[in-house]
Amino acid sequence: MARVLILFSSTDGHTIKICNRLKQVIEKNENQVVVCPVEDFRQQDLPSFDKIILGASVRYGKHHKRVYDFINSNLLLLASKPNAFFSVNIVARKPAKNTPETNPYLLKFFKEIAWQPNELAVFAGKLDYPKYGFFDRLMIRLIMLITHGPTDPTTVVEFTDWQKVDAFARRVSAR
Repeated sequence: MARVLILFSSTDGHTIKICNRLKQVIEKNENQVVVCPVEDFRQQDLPSFDKIILGASVRYGKHHKRVYDFINSNLLLLASKPNAFFSVNIVARKPAKNTPETNPYLLKFFKEIAWQPNELAVFAGKLDYPKYGFFDRLMIRLIMLITHGPTDPTTVVEFTDWQKVDAFARRVSAR
């Protein structure tokens, strides 16, 4: 049995939902899984985990600064254990941009950090206009207009491919 840590940075809560799904699948292999926001995690506990998964959402083209800070502060420890990273973003709704090799946000992210995870995944997120504040709703509608996505301000669409999430969890669990 392995102790698995799933750390996340979420903007609107959908990354948390993905983390909880990963936890369900990984625990089926009799692993112990802890899910925690990256900003709440105590650094001194990191060595006690056998595997580390980090997940982060993208807003306005970037992963949150605290994700970069966590990676930079723990680079050696991350490299010493089986590890994985996944990105959650709306552009991944497009088939040509939903893999680690083709997702522009993930490609940009790995040019900015030194870490090279053992496993990578990109998951399409959720578009939830009613949940957004005025500015975010306006900006995301503009982005969706430019990228030919849904622009109706009442739209809620979950683009996540849950089979892809499950497959990622099984790969990480098998490491």
